Amino acid sequence: MARSASLGEAKKVELPQGVLAYREAGEGPPVVFVHGLLVNADLWRNVVPAVARAGHRCLSPDWPLGSHEIPVRPDADLSPAGVADLIADFLEALDLTDVTLVANDTGGALVQVLISRRPERVGRVVLASCDALERFFPPIFRFLPPGARLPGSAWVLAQALRPRMFRRLPFTFGWLSRRPVPEPVMDSYLRPARTDGGVRRDLRRFLAGVHRRYTLAAAGTFGAFDRPVLLAWAEDDRLFPMSLARRLADLFPDARLVPVADSATFVPEDQPAVLAGLITEFAGVPRR
Repeated sequence: MARSASLGEAKKVELPQGVLAYREAGEGPPVVFVHGLLVNADLWRNVVPAVARAGHRCLSPDWPLGSHEIPVRPDADLSPAGVADLIADFLEALDLTDVTLVANDTGGALVQVLISRRPERVGRVVLASCDALERFFPPIFRFLPPGARLPGSAWVLAQALRPRMFRRLPFTFGWLSRRPVPEPVMDSYLRPARTDGGVRRDLRRFLAGVHRRYTLAAAGTFGAFDRPVLLAWAEDDRLFPMSLARRLADLFPDARLVPVADSATFVPEDQPAVLAGLITEFAGVPRR
């Protein structure tokens, strides 16, 4: 489970797909956080406290994307549509309504698929630099889905991330974060796939199913999504350029794009205070 105490109390919930671990902090209208590939709820460790203090119930699950510690059932659907349904099942299991969903990186693609399939419990959406449209995955990571179809590929990927040089590589060149990620947090991201065969199985099954057809199909439904959407986008993002954010914003009836300075894709790592402020302001505005 994500280690950061700032995320609140450790809890678990039984879903049709298996047991999901999550952290909960604060009281008030629910805000649910959706991280991306090969990270867990620790991504939000510097965002949640300010949002919770502002009067929100913050729920930060470890989604089954390779950095979780409880594998889901072997027959669980871990395609992008299946994980989107798992997120919707989490909202249903806790009877959460008028939810603010906050998503980053791969999590943004999953939330886009969710609102195209099961938007009933969603009140508003925050997308912070994420996969969208034809960029699912971005070009430098497009080798992962075909590679995941090879036996043992998830083990090879997990072991390749063990040496410090390789663990830091996506961050060194500013692809994901402009600031160092603390070693204990990095370990919470990368250790589960190295040490647990069930986690590697989940990671491989998700990777093998990733395809841009999911995000492109979801985008075709956005004109009917009448709830507010905030795009908090790293203005110099190398993986998801601002041009992608503008195209995405144009598809929603009620969307606002806010550039975030001095940040790479992991806005929660690089600019947590800015992101927390944007979430707090956005989640506090009554829906029209």
